[in-house]
Amino acid sequence: MSPNLEALSQVVSEALDRAREQTMSRFRQVATEWKEDGSPVTEADRAAERILRELLLAATPDFGFLGEEFGAAGGDAGARWLVDPIDGTIAFSRGIPTWCTLVSLELEGEAVLGAIDLPCVDERYLGWRGGGVRCNGQPVRVSEVCELDQALVLHGDRFTFQAAGEDDFHGRLVSRLPLYRGYTDGFGHAMVLRGAAEAMIDLELNPWDTGPIRALVPEAGGRVEVVARGPRKLGLVSGAPKVVEALLALRAQA
Repeated sequence: MSPNLEALSQVVSEALDRAREQTMSRFRQVATEWKEDGSPVTEADRAAERILRELLLAATPDFGFLGEEFGAAGGDAGARWLVDPIDGTIAFSRGIPTWCTLVSLELEGEAVLGAIDLPCVDERYLGWRGGGVRCNGQPVRVSEVCELDQALVLHGDRFTFQAAGEDDFHGRLVSRLPLYRGYTDGFGHAMVLRGAAEAMIDLELNPWDTGPIRALVPEAGGRVEVVARGPRKLGLVSGAPKVVEALLALRAQA
């Protein structure tokens, strides 16, 4: 029997309220450490993931769980929660208010529910398969812009283009787009969901990063395409369908 996604969205929202308590109480007041892979982590990351794991698995004890900080836990019922307690830890550690918390649910490998929570601006993007996407309860949709000349296109960190073998693509984007900006991490994806930006190019994403994008963008009327695939990571282009189509055509140019 398929789970009730609308009911689970309420579970996610309540868990995110509790995670906010852990992150906001430490924002601009916590020391930063460095993991073996060179990425930053704080006690806020760990505290938020602990509470999300506790509450989500209490509500769905048969589900699995994968978090960025503490790895896998839970059961194996073909359903798995994916969590990034602070997406944008560099921003968090520097006192920049664009970080967010990501939660998504996979059923048999398909992302069917997602949330991007932006505590500093008090915006929560939440949606599920067949239910659309809402920001603080109000429906949102991707932009209706069709032309690259009118599109605000966002991108992740510059080094990811080189790591994914997409330097030529980046060069064409710089030359072609009048509005090409690096509003990175989940913040940028949230702006695409509400139509403030037309598309985002984000390469070298982890599973907990891609889950909300895969779940939410189609529900907001958008398109998601894989453009880079590594051993553990994916690169995605997502946003307004016509703009994504134009970006893929630009990438394909010799």
